[in-house]
Amino acid sequence: MKEFFEPFFYPQNIVLLGLLLASIRYRKKGLWFLLVFYYLTGNSFVANQARHLYSSTQLTSYAIEPGSLVVVLGCGGTEDDLTACARARLEQVADSLPDGSSVVITSRYCQPYIDYLLARADNLAVDCIYGGDNTYQEFNTLVSKTSLKPDYVLTSDFHAWRVQQLLNDHHLDSKILTSSSRTFRQLNCHLQCLLTVNLANYDLYSKLISEFASYGVYTLTRSWTDWYDAPAPQPASINIQ
Repeated sequence: MKEFFEPFFYPQNIVLLGLLLASIRYRKKGLWFLLVFYYLTGNSFVANQARHLYSSTQLTSYAIEPGSLVVVLGCGGTEDDLTACARARLEQVADSLPDGSSVVITSRYCQPYIDYLLARADNLAVDCIYGGDNTYQEFNTLVSKTSLKPDYVLTSDFHAWRVQQLLNDHHLDSKILTSSSRTFRQLNCHLQCLLTVNLANYDLYSKLISEFASYGVYTLTRSWTDWYDAPAPQPASINIQ
């Protein structure tokens, strides 16, 4: 019984109840629109359908063939440390790559990536290059290196749609590998979830909207701006066999 009633006392659900009462009391179309929008974007049942749709259309599992070249897109960090996102990507590589494969990492700070990967996997050829400060520059860097033909490109799961668009734009035949960010983890949904909202669902939609908006801005501005171009080559590239 506690598990059923407890969600109704969370702040976001008190706001939902307040919107409902205000809509009934004042009968304004704007309030009803706000109530419906707030409910549909935060409701776990609705958001779980969005998670399932994205996962079923964008996230595919592949058995990596021996001798493949995998590009791991960078995910921030410093000269001494990695982000949680970067660790998740490198762990995915270490767990899924067969011996004898090659890995190219695109990051400003190479050493933490290489140290973390080689501590978890051996018999890999690892190289690291500075691809740029965003995904668009990283792709332009990859395309500029004509000898580099990745079989797979690894990114976080919620980037899959945007990375696929960039693969298509640059006419690359690479397959997408994804590391889990828990963004698409299905939330438990019982009877009370139909009557409540969950803040985790707003995080889901904010990430997806950011992805679509980012690619939209890139599409509209790439012909007359240059900040998407590949950066100047960096001298400190690291290669370890």
